[in-house]
Parts: sequence; structure tokens; C-alpha cells
Amino acid sequence: MSEAERAGASRQDKSGRLLAGRYRLGDVLGRGGMGTVWRAEDETLGRTVAVKELRFPTSIDEDEKRRLITRTLREAKAIARIRNNSAVTVFDVVDEDNRPWIVMELVEGKSLAEAIREDGLLEPKRAAEVGLAILDVLRAAHREGILHRDVKPSNVLIAEDGRVVLTDFGIAQVEGDPSITSTGMLVGAPSYISPERARGHKPGPAADLWSLGGLLYASVEGVPPYDKGSAIATLTAVMTEPLEEPKNAGPLRSVIYGLLAKDPEQRLDDAGARAMLNEVLHAPQPKEPEPVDATRVVALPPVPEEGTGKGSSGGSGAKRGEEAADRFRGALRSVRKAAGAATASAAARAKSGGTDVSGGPGPRVPVRLPRAPRRAQARLPPVSREPPRSVSPTRPRPVSPAPPPRRRRRARGAASARGRPWGAVGAKVLSSGRTPVR
Repeated sequence: MSEAERAGASRQDKSGRLLAGRYRLGDVLGRGGMGTVWRAEDETLGRTVAVKELRFPTSIDEDEKRRLITRTLREAKAIARIRNNSAVTVFDVVDEDNRPWIVMELVEGKSLAEAIREDGLLEPKRAAEVGLAILDVLRAAHREGILHRDVKPSNVLIAEDGRVVLTDFGIAQVEGDPSITSTGMLVGAPSYISPERARGHKPGPAADLWSLGGLLYASVEGVPPYDKGSAIATLTAVMTEPLEEPKNAGPLRSVIYGLLAKDPEQRLDDAGARAMLNEVLHAPQPKEPEPVDATRVVALPPVPEEGTGKGSSGGSGAKRGEEAADRFRGALRSVRKAAGAATASAAARAKSGGTDVSGGPGPRVPVRLPRAPRRAQARLPPVSREPPRSVSPTRPRPVSPAPPPRRRRRARGAASARGRPWGAVGAKVLSSGRTPVR
């Protein structure tokens, strides 16, 4: 029979078993590396509880068994010391088959890892809510000197009412208790182990905050940070490589980077992480653009008066144009009438021999009537048909000296030709057909 078949047969045999005369085992809720969680009925108080059974791996010696028993009892004591609504409650510890069974509160729901896998990634605001709930548990645990050391999505339960619960304090370290982990060994999920723990240094509360940053990263990205497939490669990346840029973090980006700082001295503390998560949680939700064809409720527009409509603006413009044209035609008629009256009065004065402008006796001066104004026309300058002359920009154009003035000789017969328009010389030139130069 294989190991899986033996485990199945063992579960069937234990189902219905009564522990300590009051806890009746039912279905298996989950299995981990160190135990199995059962649904059970407390027949004394009539309530449903969860019972965690410690399972010993095959082929281990008695020292390892004692170490596992000590770790299970330490988990129960650590949970019992934490007073917080987001921490699972321990009811009892039962000793059966020479090993402890922890009776705890049953949280109906699914783990955060199952929620991400089945329902999809968390929105930044919902991830901030989960982060604040876990931060409350960690603060309460750290005040009691307890380090969880295994904060990861599979150890966070999301109840049906939305409550967030941190579970599995199985590898928690309690201040003052001796270490039960072998020298040179690490216990936990490699992607959520802080760099100081990976280097073998003594961890503090900052180590749990690193794990919280990894949980927030996985909540919005769907994969843990620094995951390289193997434990050694992942731990090496945790210590040396930069964080891969999250694509869906949005406003959580600064919180994630602050919690995943490799130096614990530079890492966000509880107060800083709480302030930034509250800022993300209470940030105003951006409004989505409304579809163009969305149904709206709007007020009716005012009803237009009769005679007005779509072309009212165009009609008013045409009306103004007609009025301007009428005014121009009226002015033109007035100018013409004034011009006609002036012409008639001028003709009358011309017949009577003239009229003194001043109204008194004196010389009569005829008055010329003004012409009607003509429309101004723009005249373009004449276009030169001569080719443009090229002027050298460097060498000046040579200027020929002016010829000396010549003394004019009086032509013979000038007096006789004085009455002609061109004189004697002009007459000869005209008779020869050449143009005279005057």
C-alpha cells in the first residue's frame, strides 16, 4: 500500500473518533508539513471547532519527535497570548496517542492563496485591508515577544463575512524560549524569508514585516517575490537581486517597496506601514468615464417661441444686411438729389450772368459743383519688363566721369525760325524723319 493510500485509510479510520471524550472528528480541512486540520464537533458545548493533529514524518528519531511536540505546544501557548480579533483563538490542548492535539476556533472560508487562485488578484484597496488586519496581529504578537516567522498567503484565512485571520504559529519564536531549530537550518517559505534570516542573523519584528510585504506583492501580482523555482536560487535572489517591478500594485507600490527593503534598518516599521496602508484604503475612488450611450435623466430644454428656430440667427443676419443696403441706397439718392439741385442752380446763375458768392455786389465768380464720389480703385504699380540687373555685392560699379559741358552755338537763322516750334534745326530734323532732342 502506498503512503497516500495509508494516509487515506488513516483518515477514514480517525473520522468519527472521539477525542478527550468530547471532540468528535469529522472531515479533513487541510494538511500541512507538520499536521492535519480536522473539522470536529464539541459535544460538550455543542459547537463546531477545528482540531490540529500533529503528524510525525516517517523515519524520524525520538529527539525529532520531542522537538515537534515542543513546537506544537509552543504554538498553542503563543496563540493563547495574543489578544486580537484577527488571530485565531485556541480553546484547548488534548494529549492523545502521546502527542498534542490543538483545539481551535473554526474559521469558515478559504485561505488567501486559494482566493487568489480561484477568484483572481486582489484590488489594491482590498489588499490594503488584508495588510492592515495582519499588521494588527503582528503588532499584538510582537508586544508579547512572539515572532510569527511564516507570514504567507496560505496562512491567512478570509472568512465568509470578510474577516481576515492569521493562523499557523507552528514555527513561531517566543522570546526567552530556547531555539528548537537545528543549527544551519531555515524553516519557512523561501520567498517570504527576510534577507537577515537568509544570512543567518538573529531576526526581529522587521523580519515579519518583510514577509508582510511579500504577501502584499503576491496579493496583487499572483506570484511571490523573488521566486526562482528552487529554495537556494530564491534565497540568493532575496539577498542580492532587486525586486521585480510590480505591474498591478498601483498605490500599494511604495508600501511594497518600503516593506521589502533588504536592510532592516531602512525597512518600513509598523507605524509607517500602517499610515501608508490607511492612505491607500481611504484614497478617493477614481471615477470611471460614463459611456456615450448611457441612459441619463436630464431637464427638458426651453421651448422656442414661434417664428424662431434653427435659422433665426441666419435670418437676423440677413435682415441687418438688408437694412445696411437700404441706408446706403438712401444716402446715394440724397447725394444725387443734392447734385441735381446744385446743377440747376448753377445753370440759373449762368443764365443770369453770375452770382456773388458773398451775397453782395462785386465780381461774379462762377461756382463749380463737386462731382459725385467715385469708388476708390487700387492701382498697381507698373511692372518693369526689363531684366533685373545683377549687382556685385563686393566690387562697386564703375562710374564714368561726366563729359565736360559744351558751349552752345547759336544756329544761323534762329531769329528767322523763332516763330517755328523747333526752330531751323528742328525743321530740318522733322523733314528728315528723326526725333528731335530738345
